[in-house]
Amino acid sequence: MHGSKNLIAALLAWEAATLWIPGESSYVAVATALLMVNAATVYRSVTQAVRSVAIRAMGVLLALGTVWLLGSTAGSIAGIVGIALVAAGRRASDERLQVASTAVLTLTTAAAAPVGNVVFTALAALSGAVVGVAVNALVLPPMHLEESDDAVRDLARVMGALLRDMGHGLGERQHAARAHGWVQDGRGLGRRVADAREHVQQGQESLRWNTCWVVRPRHRPVTYGDVLSTLHGVSLQVRGIARTLADNVDDDHADHHLGQQFLDRYAEMLKLAGQAVEAFVEAEAESAARPAEAREGLREAIDGARAWHETMTDLIGRGALVKPGAWHVYGSLMTDVERLLADLDHADSL
Repeated sequence: MHGSKNLIAALLAWEAATLWIPGESSYVAVATALLMVNAATVYRSVTQAVRSVAIRAMGVLLALGTVWLLGSTAGSIAGIVGIALVAAGRRASDERLQVASTAVLTLTTAAAAPVGNVVFTALAALSGAVVGVAVNALVLPPMHLEESDDAVRDLARVMGALLRDMGHGLGERQHAARAHGWVQDGRGLGRRVADAREHVQQGQESLRWNTCWVVRPRHRPVTYGDVLSTLHGVSLQVRGIARTLADNVDDDHADHHLGQQFLDRYAEMLKLAGQAVEAFVEAEAESAARPAEAREGLREAIDGARAWHETMTDLIGRGALVKPGAWHVYGSLMTDVERLLADLDHADSL
């Protein structure tokens, strides 16, 4: 279907340009229409169209004004570059370059053809932009909710898997060998969060000015903006847990090492926390269809992890855990899990 949209945009742009613009400027209309119809979202196609037409208009006006003052000489080129740099000093560097490039190309065209042809070229670009935006908005406007959904679910699955892997590793007495691998996996969460944020923003943007949701309104789609904010906070706690476990392995003080009684109980809590992270995303995704059922798994996971948290807090308070020299490590690990659960619980209650 994407190829059909390109064909429709190209043909309409050609027909629109040939109706009222003479010469070969119709090709400019077609090229501009293809650029706009391939924008990732309707909103982006509109903003790109406005930006593109504005840059072309500025370039044409700059070229015509410079030629009128200096004539078609080397001084015109220097004047164009200087004016573009000074007058558009606050604009992005690529925009200044495009304005200057358009002005230079306009000079070339004006030297070989009447000035009127330059104006027609600009009008052709405007026609192509309008056609491209219209086709992109009316013919199956692009939607990116599935990519947003996949990115957020993947982030939650990776975090849940890392929490469970740490739980299994602690339970199997393998944390000394695997802790540094957990740190590397935790650092990778930062890249996954950034990737998910990009997809979520694109998904939200794809709903702006989207004719599908105006003509056929349905239930409010899940765009995962708030969910991602919660998962970002959770990822920081997961990374903190992994780092604390690795630091504890590297600590040379034997009395600072975590006691096995603590590790066994903490392992179970990490497994439950991993389930809670994954259940949180599933609950958000399905809340519109099955609110009670979708959140039941999340509540059970959070409540189970909180029960472990309270038990371990009591043991630490009574000094019942061995290796009392590791009290500061116990506190750090417990605080990270407590914050993780608090983030999920608070988001779920909104």
